[in-house]
Amino acid sequence: MAGLDNLQQVAQVLKSNGTDGELVMGFREIAPEDINLNEPVFIVFDGLPVPFYIESFTKRGNTKALVRLTDICSMEDVEEIAGKAVYIEEDNLPEMSLEDDGFAALVGWMLLTPGTPDQLGHDDNDDDEVVLYEVGEITDFFDIPNNPCIEVETENGAVMLPLHEDLILSVDPENLEIVMQIPAGLL
Repeated sequence: MAGLDNLQQVAQVLKSNGTDGELVMGFREIAPEDINLNEPVFIVFDGLPVPFYIESFTKRGNTKALVRLTDICSMEDVEEIAGKAVYIEEDNLPEMSLEDDGFAALVGWMLLTPGTPDQLGHDDNDDDEVVLYEVGEITDFFDIPNNPCIEVETENGAVMLPLHEDLILSVDPENLEIVMQIPAGLL
Protein backbone atom coordinates (compact mmCIF):
# COMPACT_ATOMS: atom_id res chain seq x y z
CA MET A 1 0.00 0.00 0.00
CA ALA A 2 1.17 3.54 -0.67
CA GLY A 3 2.69 5.50 2.18
CA LEU A 4 1.66 9.09 2.79
CA ASP A 5 5.06 10.31 1.60
CA ASN A 6 4.48 8.77 -1.86
CA LEU A 7 1.08 10.41 -2.37
CA GLN A 8 0.20 13.62 -4.18
CA GLN A 9 -3.13 15.39 -3.65
CA VAL A 10 -4.95 15.78 -6.95
CA ALA A 11 -8.57 16.41 -5.95
CA GLN A 12 -11.08 16.90 -3.18
CA VAL A 13 -14.46 15.29 -2.61
CA LEU A 14 -16.86 18.22 -2.87
CA LYS A 15 -20.32 16.73 -2.34
CA SER A 16 -22.77 13.98 -3.12
CA ASN A 17 -24.50 13.82 -6.48
CA GLY A 18 -27.77 12.01 -5.91
CA THR A 19 -28.45 9.33 -3.32
CA ASP A 20 -26.62 6.29 -4.71
CA GLY A 21 -23.00 7.13 -3.86
CA GLU A 22 -22.02 9.21 -6.86
CA LEU A 23 -19.91 12.20 -5.84
CA VAL A 24 -18.54 15.42 -7.25
CA MET A 25 -14.76 15.68 -7.18
CA GLY A 26 -12.89 18.95 -7.71
CA PHE A 27 -9.43 18.63 -9.24
CA ARG A 28 -6.28 20.68 -8.72
CA GLU A 29 -2.80 20.42 -10.20
CA ILE A 30 -3.94 17.99 -12.92
CA ALA A 31 -6.93 17.87 -15.22
CA PRO A 32 -9.66 15.32 -14.46
CA GLU A 33 -8.94 13.45 -17.70
CA ASP A 34 -5.33 12.86 -16.58
CA ILE A 35 -6.42 10.44 -13.85
CA ASN A 36 -5.46 6.85 -14.60
CA LEU A 37 -8.75 5.02 -14.06
CA ASN A 38 -6.95 1.69 -13.66
CA GLU A 39 -5.03 2.84 -10.58
CA PRO A 40 -6.53 3.49 -7.14
CA VAL A 41 -7.07 6.88 -5.60
CA PHE A 42 -6.50 7.27 -1.88
CA ILE A 43 -8.45 9.00 0.87
CA VAL A 44 -6.83 9.32 4.29
CA PHE A 45 -8.71 7.95 7.31
CA ASP A 46 -7.12 8.16 10.78
CA GLY A 47 -3.76 8.99 9.21
CA LEU A 48 -3.75 6.00 6.85
CA PRO A 49 -4.33 6.11 3.08
CA VAL A 50 -7.25 3.89 2.03
CA PRO A 51 -7.38 2.88 -1.64
CA PHE A 52 -10.55 3.26 -3.72
CA TYR A 53 -10.98 2.27 -7.34
CA ILE A 54 -12.93 4.44 -9.74
CA GLU A 55 -15.96 2.59 -11.10
CA SER A 56 -17.28 5.43 -13.24
CA PHE A 57 -15.95 8.82 -14.19
CA THR A 58 -17.66 11.64 -16.09
CA LYS A 59 -15.83 14.91 -16.61
CA ARG A 60 -17.82 18.06 -15.75
CA GLY A 61 -16.13 21.24 -16.92
CA ASN A 62 -12.38 21.79 -16.65
CA THR A 63 -11.88 21.03 -12.96
CA LYS A 64 -14.69 18.73 -11.82
CA ALA A 65 -15.93 15.21 -12.42
CA LEU A 66 -18.80 12.97 -11.34
CA VAL A 67 -17.18 9.90 -9.82
CA ARG A 68 -18.33 6.59 -8.45
CA LEU A 69 -15.82 4.87 -6.12
CA THR A 70 -15.79 1.24 -4.95
CA ASP A 71 -17.57 0.75 -1.61
CA ILE A 72 -19.14 4.23 -1.70
CA CYS A 73 -22.78 3.27 -2.24
CA SER A 74 -24.96 5.84 -0.51
CA MET A 75 -25.35 9.53 0.25
CA GLU A 76 -24.22 8.74 3.82
CA ASP A 77 -20.99 7.18 2.49
CA VAL A 78 -20.29 10.30 0.44
CA GLU A 79 -21.05 12.59 3.39
CA GLU A 80 -18.43 10.68 5.39
CA ILE A 81 -15.74 11.56 2.84
CA ALA A 82 -17.04 14.99 1.73
CA GLY A 83 -14.33 17.61 2.06
CA LYS A 84 -11.55 15.02 2.19
CA ALA A 85 -8.51 15.23 -0.06
CA VAL A 86 -8.05 12.64 -2.80
CA TYR A 87 -4.54 11.43 -3.55
CA ILE A 88 -2.79 9.33 -6.15
CA GLU A 89 0.62 7.72 -5.99
CA GLU A 90 3.30 10.04 -7.34
CA ASP A 91 4.38 7.28 -9.74
CA ASN A 92 0.93 7.53 -11.35
CA LEU A 93 1.07 11.28 -11.93
CA PRO A 94 0.96 12.05 -15.63
CA GLU A 95 4.28 12.94 -17.20
CA MET A 96 4.47 16.70 -17.49
CA SER A 97 4.31 17.78 -21.07
CA LEU A 98 4.17 21.47 -21.69
CA GLU A 99 2.36 20.90 -24.96
CA ASP A 100 -0.27 18.61 -23.39
CA ASP A 101 -0.72 20.52 -20.14
CA GLY A 102 -0.42 23.96 -21.64
CA PHE A 103 2.21 26.58 -21.03
CA ALA A 104 -0.30 28.54 -18.96
CA ALA A 105 0.53 26.12 -16.12
CA LEU A 106 3.89 27.93 -15.78
CA VAL A 107 2.32 31.14 -14.40
CA GLY A 108 3.68 31.59 -10.88
CA TRP A 109 6.85 29.61 -11.58
CA MET A 110 10.35 31.06 -11.25
CA LEU A 111 12.40 31.45 -14.44
CA LEU A 112 16.13 30.76 -14.12
CA THR A 113 18.88 31.09 -16.71
CA PRO A 114 22.48 29.89 -16.81
CA GLY A 115 25.32 32.28 -17.45
CA THR A 116 28.51 33.78 -16.16
CA PRO A 117 28.18 36.78 -13.88
CA ASP A 118 29.60 39.22 -16.46
CA GLN A 119 27.27 37.89 -19.20
CA LEU A 120 24.28 38.67 -17.01
CA GLY A 121 25.50 42.02 -15.72
CA HIS A 122 26.35 40.78 -12.21
CA ASP A 123 29.70 41.67 -10.71
CA ASP A 124 29.32 39.62 -7.53
CA ASN A 125 31.60 36.90 -8.93
CA ASP A 126 34.83 37.44 -10.86
CA ASP A 127 35.36 34.01 -12.39
CA ASP A 128 33.76 32.56 -15.49
CA GLU A 129 31.84 29.86 -13.61
CA VAL A 130 28.41 29.20 -15.11
CA VAL A 131 25.69 29.50 -12.48
CA LEU A 132 21.89 29.77 -12.48
CA TYR A 133 20.39 33.19 -11.94
CA GLU A 134 16.78 34.05 -11.12
CA VAL A 135 15.35 36.07 -13.96
CA GLY A 136 11.99 36.54 -12.24
CA GLU A 137 8.52 35.15 -11.75
CA ILE A 138 6.43 34.12 -14.75
CA THR A 139 3.34 36.32 -14.53
CA ASP A 140 1.50 35.58 -17.76
CA PHE A 141 1.32 33.37 -20.82
CA PHE A 142 0.45 34.48 -24.34
CA ASP A 143 -0.72 31.76 -26.72
CA ILE A 144 0.50 33.42 -29.92
CA PRO A 145 0.16 30.92 -32.82
CA ASN A 146 3.54 29.29 -33.53
CA ASN A 147 5.21 31.64 -31.02
CA PRO A 148 4.03 31.12 -27.44
CA CYS A 149 5.49 33.68 -25.04
CA ILE A 150 5.73 34.16 -21.30
CA GLU A 151 5.80 37.41 -19.43
CA VAL A 152 8.38 37.54 -16.66
CA GLU A 153 8.53 40.14 -13.91
CA THR A 154 12.24 41.01 -13.62
CA GLU A 155 13.92 43.53 -11.35
CA ASN A 156 13.84 45.91 -14.35
CA GLY A 157 10.15 45.39 -15.12
CA ALA A 158 8.05 42.99 -17.18
CA VAL A 159 9.70 41.25 -20.13
CA MET A 160 8.08 39.06 -22.78
CA LEU A 161 10.15 36.03 -23.79
CA PRO A 162 9.61 33.34 -26.41
CA LEU A 163 8.75 29.97 -24.92
CA HIS A 164 10.20 27.51 -27.40
CA GLU A 165 11.05 23.94 -26.40
CA ASP A 166 14.59 24.37 -27.79
CA LEU A 167 15.21 27.10 -25.21
CA ILE A 168 13.96 25.05 -22.23
CA LEU A 169 16.87 23.37 -20.46
CA SER A 170 14.99 21.85 -17.52
CA VAL A 171 11.63 21.92 -15.77
CA ASP A 172 11.26 21.32 -12.03
CA PRO A 173 7.54 20.99 -11.17
CA GLU A 174 8.28 20.22 -7.52
CA ASN A 175 10.03 23.58 -6.98
CA LEU A 176 8.01 25.41 -9.66
CA GLU A 177 11.14 26.38 -11.56
CA ILE A 178 12.03 26.37 -15.24
CA VAL A 179 15.55 26.89 -16.59
CA MET A 180 15.77 28.46 -20.04
CA GLN A 181 18.59 29.61 -22.27
CA ILE A 182 17.52 33.17 -23.02
CA PRO A 183 18.76 34.61 -26.34
CA ALA A 184 21.13 37.57 -26.05
CA GLY A 185 19.49 40.96 -25.97
CA LEU A 186 16.11 39.86 -24.63
CA LEU A 187 16.76 40.75 -20.98
